[in-house]
Amino acid sequence: MRYIRPLSIEDAVGLLAGSTGTAAILAGGSDLLVRMKGGFVEPDLIVDIKAIEELSEIRETADGFSIGAAVPCAVLGESAALKKAWPGVVEAAKLIGSKQVQGRCTIVGNLCNASPAADSVPALVAAGARASVVGPGGRRTIPVGSVPTGPGKTSLAKGEIIEAILLDKRAPRSGDAYLRFIPRTEMDIAVVSAGVNLTLDEHGVVTAARVALGAAAPTVLLVEEAAEAIIGRKLDEAALERLAKVCFGACRPIDDKRGTIEFRRKVAGVLAKRAGTTAYARAGGK
Repeated sequence: MRYIRPLSIEDAVGLLAGSTGTAAILAGGSDLLVRMKGGFVEPDLIVDIKAIEELSEIRETADGFSIGAAVPCAVLGESAALKKAWPGVVEAAKLIGSKQVQGRCTIVGNLCNASPAADSVPALVAAGARASVVGPGGRRTIPVGSVPTGPGKTSLAKGEIIEAILLDKRAPRSGDAYLRFIPRTEMDIAVVSAGVNLTLDEHGVVTAARVALGAAAPTVLLVEEAAEAIIGRKLDEAALERLAKVCFGACRPIDDKRGTIEFRRKVAGVLAKRAGTTAYARAGGK
């Protein structure tokens, strides 16, 4: 096994693209190291990206925010500007693992691990986040939701690295929220989860919405019909019931020891209502 700590994204891409064996990227390591210790993976090459300076930064620009691939989730919660603009995204990141894990884990790692139950991904999809991807062919920007293609699988080609997550500048009268259901009070995997992002007009009517469900299908679901159910209305009880009904029907979960299909579908609707109510209040709705 080779361990290499490059100082530039170009060097990291070159190492991954030129690898003839199994290569892995080390950012926080909270997924990779556990899988290695468990004997599930044995990479021939580990590329540690933490020494690449720009990947450890949260940058605010006129267009929004850029969150580097090596930024620990705990650091997201320390950014007052990011918390104010995208509280739902920060909430989701702060639910990953324990306090100790949050000091190491990253939202890009959470995304590329491609678990259907990943906490940060539904919130990012609801936020309309994009991934800045660097590879042998140059840079490209893709929706976060298009990165996972199934449990443990991504759309990234050989040699490609997500260098940053991009969040747009927050529109006026907008708010987002993320909620999950777990059997324990903390440090558990979501049985089902929901992220909601809303924009309102001056009268409190929803003008734009994105609703995403996690652990409800092989990948995160962006439920466009749920958004359509509440756009053009205030988020009153009737609108919330329609939101829950659509989310209930959109789920494609599995039966396992952590929850039945019927349970997951019902809870998805309940969480969508609650997250929608919080997002609406944060956007200034009454």
